[in-house]
Amino acid sequence: MTEALDTLLLILKLEKIDECLYRGVTPKTPNQRVFGGQVFAQAMRAAQDTVVAERAIHSQQAYFLRPGDPLIPILYAVDKIRDGGSFTTRRVVASQRGKAIFSTSLSFQKREVGLNHQLDMPICPPPEELSDDQVHRDQQASQVTKKTVHRHDFKPIEMRSVEPVDHLNPIVRAPQQHVWLRAKGQLERGANTDSGLHQAVLAYASDYNLMSTALLPHATSIFNQQLQPASLDHAIWFHDDFRVDEWLLYAMDSPRASGSRGLNRGSFFSRDGRLVASTIQEGLMRIHPTQKPTSPNTPPH
Repeated sequence: MTEALDTLLLILKLEKIDECLYRGVTPKTPNQRVFGGQVFAQAMRAAQDTVVAERAIHSQQAYFLRPGDPLIPILYAVDKIRDGGSFTTRRVVASQRGKAIFSTSLSFQKREVGLNHQLDMPICPPPEELSDDQVHRDQQASQVTKKTVHRHDFKPIEMRSVEPVDHLNPIVRAPQQHVWLRAKGQLERGANTDSGLHQAVLAYASDYNLMSTALLPHATSIFNQQLQPASLDHAIWFHDDFRVDEWLLYAMDSPRASGSRGLNRGSFFSRDGRLVASTIQEGLMRIHPTQKPTSPNTPPH
């Protein structure tokens, strides 16, 4: 297991400070805000701790309300909305300095069998034939500031893009991309395997690359200094069992961008072709006009 993955698993072990109240921390980072996938996954772990093991999360839907401060802990308050015959519902609010920064609802279900169908897995080269995105990113790192590089770090997750994106020299592309991913190291195996942890790590990873899909048709990237990007909401649905330390194909597309927002969809497929999870996110993609120098004789606005 790599140090980065070990750190991720550590921050997913929340401190229980009272009934339905948990505290999470952020690893040391040069980022000025908490990574959205971290808050999403930590909130999931808080809710999972209040639900019997026989019921697994099948959906989570969330809104990002304020930027999280990585320098202080995050409090997660769980509301036990309902424990029904088949489904369990939880609501989690994450806060800092007495203000909500994140709100999410989660639904759990006992295992059931029923009708079954799915879309076919896209035909893509296997991960063994692709290069690590980290290598590609490191090649570009010398051309951008250290702060920018770390802001998009994904070391706990190994990624291999089928269609690598050149963030420094973006071109007009169709709004879709495919990325193989897996945790950088093996999680615990055997009878005591925590399937909820695999779900949380995948939820963390699902926030990578997804929002940038809507930028592809516009020949711009996350390195554009005029771009103000931010996750507005995020949702994930789990359909089948999987291991996040085994290769999964993340197929993403963006059906629409408007109003300075981009809608992005993602599907996770296992190596054997099963659609194991789906995700949707709307992100802010506001472009600020270039500011021209103000003449000494120009009146203020």
